[in-house]
Amino acid sequence: MPSPSRGRRNRRSRGKEEAAPVVAPAYITRKIPEYEILGEEGLALIEANADKILEETGIDFKDDPDALAMWKEAGAAVDGQRVRFPKGMCRKLIQDSAPAQYTQHARNPAKSVEIGGKNTVLAPAYGSPFIQNMDEGRRYATIEDFRNFVKLAYMTPHLHHSGGTVCEPVDLPVNKRHFDMIYTHMKYSDKPFMGSVTAGERAQDTVDMCKILFGDNYIDEATGRPKTITTSLINANSPMSFDDTMLGALKVYAKNNQACIVSPFILAGAMSPVTVAGTCAQALAEALAGMAFAQLVNPGAPVIFGTFASSMSMASGAPTFGTPEPALVLNVMASLARRLGVPFRSGGGFTGSKVPDAQSGYESSNSLWPAINAGVNFVLHTAGWMEGGLVMGYEKFIMDCDQAGMLATYAKGVDLSENGQAMDAIEEVGPGQHFLGCAHTQANFREAFYHSPINDNNSFEKWKEDGELSLEQRANAYYQKQLKEYELPEMDPAIDEALIAFMDKRKASFPDSNIS
Repeated sequence: MPSPSRGRRNRRSRGKEEAAPVVAPAYITRKIPEYEILGEEGLALIEANADKILEETGIDFKDDPDALAMWKEAGAAVDGQRVRFPKGMCRKLIQDSAPAQYTQHARNPAKSVEIGGKNTVLAPAYGSPFIQNMDEGRRYATIEDFRNFVKLAYMTPHLHHSGGTVCEPVDLPVNKRHFDMIYTHMKYSDKPFMGSVTAGERAQDTVDMCKILFGDNYIDEATGRPKTITTSLINANSPMSFDDTMLGALKVYAKNNQACIVSPFILAGAMSPVTVAGTCAQALAEALAGMAFAQLVNPGAPVIFGTFASSMSMASGAPTFGTPEPALVLNVMASLARRLGVPFRSGGGFTGSKVPDAQSGYESSNSLWPAINAGVNFVLHTAGWMEGGLVMGYEKFIMDCDQAGMLATYAKGVDLSENGQAMDAIEEVGPGQHFLGCAHTQANFREAFYHSPINDNNSFEKWKEDGELSLEQRANAYYQKQLKEYELPEMDPAIDEALIAFMDKRKASFPDSNIS
């Protein structure tokens, strides 16, 4: 009879275990509590400090006379481009009309997402001009890379959103590439997506393409308002200012009932104070001003309270990621968003590493786990982020999606159903035996534990036999296999033709430019 140790080795050396296909919901509904690190006194203090910033220091609304006129009419004090707000004004505008939760509609209704409440939506990284993979190294991104990442995001069950500028296709003209990016999200995925924010007219192009995509289904019959089809990123130009580019895009989206993530972008120490409490107060003031402005434009327009706060090396000035201070900021801001009554965006798989190594793994994990524990509703930059956001990594994307799957499993909490209690298994097995062959194990083993498609848990001998592959090598093989197996989601040919015709007409109406 073989020894127990030999039996275990034989079981482990058979190769990779077969897992049941992953069937994931359209988004995460958390069944775990939010982790709070500040009580009432601390949160009220930060809110009071933010009110003081708004009332006394003010926020600049740059190069947008229309925005300044709207604030003046609403009762704010306007001095040049500086706007100062009566105490409580911004908070009241938001709480009077901004929804606490909203639906972002996907062209496949089964993949529409609920943003807010106990829900979490995970989206890819955003904005990188470079890509990296182990076959080519680091290079400028192209529209083909953009399509690849949209396809990979579509295929994974662990991302709920197609994202926005998943990488910059620098092979296309700057002033026209937004057409191809939006079309790629619409054509190659049926998950929700983000719109262009690099100019007001590009935001309008996004809205016009959404109208074509949804056709007669664009207007919500229950409300008479346009359905919210895009959730787009409006960054404050920290410290304490909004520029005309971001304001132009915000106005277009808000007027059309499309959601805006109003998100201060902060490297603490350069764009905010070096302290957690100071950064939180400033970021809250900036976000309040931006979200309130969206409500001035169109009361009831969906907004997400966003924050991106990173620390920096005080020796070199380089941004740093996965450090404890931004995690503290994230937790505090999540609590402030709940008190305000709007959805919250933060988190991501952040790293400054240049390759998908141990540094990238622990920095990204240190950024993602606080997001799920704090109750973040929209997690941008979940997968692919490298080199401080300059690079979108193929292998890193796959590794991060694997982490996202683990987050979703953790967020389910503890199953206390009759099956979860497993008392029948305990009664069947009894003392001194094992659970491998009991009825409960046989009924549950395929879905009992999270199964990673890229981790190696076999014996050392089996790992050597399989080629001594690193995690990066396994992720490389996995993403290439995914792209080979990709199948285009079904789309009405008439809609596809109408989108192409719209883009062709708009592109022909103005010359190419790589300036802006």
